[in-house]
Amino acid sequence: MPELFEQEVAMEKRSSWGPLLLVMALVGCIVGGIGYYAFEMKKGISQEQATAIINEQLKERTASVHFRTGKIQSGMAEQAKDPHYKLLAKGGYLEVKDVSWDTINATLTPAGEKAFSAIPGFKKWENPDKTWSYEVPVATRELVKIDTIELSGPALAKVVYTWKWVPNTVGELFDASGSAIKSFNTWDRGKLIEKYAADYYHSEPRNQTLRLTKGDKGWKISND
Repeated sequence: MPELFEQEVAMEKRSSWGPLLLVMALVGCIVGGIGYYAFEMKKGISQEQATAIINEQLKERTASVHFRTGKIQSGMAEQAKDPHYKLLAKGGYLEVKDVSWDTINATLTPAGEKAFSAIPGFKKWENPDKTWSYEVPVATRELVKIDTIELSGPALAKVVYTWKWVPNTVGELFDASGSAIKSFNTWDRGKLIEKYAADYYHSEPRNQTLRLTKGDKGWKISND
């Protein structure tokens, strides 16, 4: 009997340690999670990481003008008499002749060929109607500075930054405050800004907010 009593006491002692060990394990997980959260919050996103993400986004937001050469008739996507043809002719990049009320003949000048082919990202291709399409970058966006980086969790960040336009030679022609565009009427100026890449390229730098999330592969732009 004494031996049986001692065995029962030993079993009770072992069983009483079980819940205690479980509680200690839970506390350890909680403390560890809080520590990891605090570490990630403190670690955050570096200026270098934010700069790389912003520069990649800005690179994708180049302003480009699209036009064609050859015999161009007005259609749904483009009007032959739209002002970008007149502006490019004014800059010496195109020669434009009226064929009828809704048709022109546009020819690339040697100066235009030289200027466009020297611009990174310039593209041209032939269309089924024998006209040629052109995509000419006129300005890129450049990061000026990162203003603030705010963390709202270990995987959420808000970055406020300042950027500016950097126009190339053709972009100077498409500067909305320049003399070339100012010579157009109000309607044509508005159309150049709305459809044909004209902008105030020498205006003050602009602010923008970017929201980022952190995943398995690092920080990226949030789609939410």
